[in-house]
Amino acid sequence: MNVEFINPFLSSMLNVMSTMAQMELTPEKPRLKKNEVAMGDVSGLIGMVSKQAKGSLSITFEASLALATMKNMVGEAPDEVNEEITDLIGEITNMVTGGAKRLLSEKGIEFDMATPIVVSGPNHTIHHKAKGPVIIIPLKSDVGRAYIEFSFDE
Repeated sequence: MNVEFINPFLSSMLNVMSTMAQMELTPEKPRLKKNEVAMGDVSGLIGMVSKQAKGSLSITFEASLALATMKNMVGEAPDEVNEEITDLIGEITNMVTGGAKRLLSEKGIEFDMATPIVVSGPNHTIHHKAKGPVIIIPLKSDVGRAYIEFSFDE
């Protein structure tokens, strides 16, 4: 797994959450993910292709963090994960990937992105299209956790 790919996504996620939702997330130790079951309640998944690599990224939010993010961004939020929340997570996935795309472009790495797919519900699964291992980085906040997952072809 190339750290050169991971760091721009992590810093973009922290930046998006800080600037758009006024929330600070603290990254925890990355680890290998052994299955496809999501760690949270709503996930945005996006595929990426470049000359250097093919892979995917997902961002999963626990419901409490997703709801608090919406409240901070638009001033109100529903009581549970609904279509508004899934739209928001899709948009955040787009913003994070767009930010990372800019950072990678500065290093000469260009890639194309697909439209994000959003999946929600308890124990939903995330299927990365890449053939490499899946790395997951937990992100802690006062109101819940988010998880970034990456997988790139080896």
